[in-house]
Amino acid sequence: MTTSAHTLASGRGWQVLDVVCTAGASDRPFEEEHRNFCVAVVTNGTFRYRARQGNAMLTPGALLLGNLGTCYECGHEHGAGDRCLSFQFEPAYMEQIVADMPGVKKLAFETPLLPPLPALAPLLAEAESAREMADVDAFEEIGLRIAGAAVASGVTPAARVPSRRDEKRVAAAVRRIELDADRPVSLAALASETATSPYHFLRTFRRVAGMTPYQFLLNTRLHRAAVRLRMSDEAISTIAYEAGFNDLSTFNRRFRRVMGEAPGAYRVRRRGDKLPNASAVPAL
Repeated sequence: MTTSAHTLASGRGWQVLDVVCTAGASDRPFEEEHRNFCVAVVTNGTFRYRARQGNAMLTPGALLLGNLGTCYECGHEHGAGDRCLSFQFEPAYMEQIVADMPGVKKLAFETPLLPPLPALAPLLAEAESAREMADVDAFEEIGLRIAGAAVASGVTPAARVPSRRDEKRVAAAVRRIELDADRPVSLAALASETATSPYHFLRTFRRVAGMTPYQFLLNTRLHRAAVRLRMSDEAISTIAYEAGFNDLSTFNRRFRRVMGEAPGAYRVRRRGDKLPNASAVPAL
């Protein structure tokens, strides 16, 4: 088997699995079926997802959207392996969420994915941190928030479908960015490696990944920094520099804009501690 699934937590109507796939280009995809509604957070790697809603190339930070009873295939023509946090929801659980969503009437995802969105970055960092820290109690709330985000945002049909060549190029670029996220990665270099012009590459990347290469790079760096802030006591400056930011003030500004608060406050609040008096909080 090329795929292993470990149950991290479960409750009435839901469960979350840590799914690790080691398949590569030589492994032939086989058809599977979603036995529940599925919202899977891609945390590493890339893969191609084929379902009734359409075909999509999944990248880190994207949400795979699966409908109950839908058959699907996952392929790795562009590179080996991926890892996902797969949130599984029974119909009754999803029906309750839909009932509380104004303007949402259909209990079905119309598109196969929700691309990486800055607004979801804090939530996805929280989910991955819960996995790494084995914080079982956190998953029920995280799963509900992820399901709500998917129901609210994953109902708009995707626009133009990228070609397989485009997907292959973007998958290669995504893996390069993941590998070298702590170092400078230029648009020109990425375009050159895919044998396309920077302008064409930029349009293609955005169409496939849902954001520009630079936004993806920053998202990757901020995500890794957020996970380390939650899991370690390392100095914020150390985390910032090792994530790829050369300037601490720039890191603080970008982190606050995406995560909604300064790195120091984020670290304290996410650990469930009480913030010290404002006068005692050092300037960041």
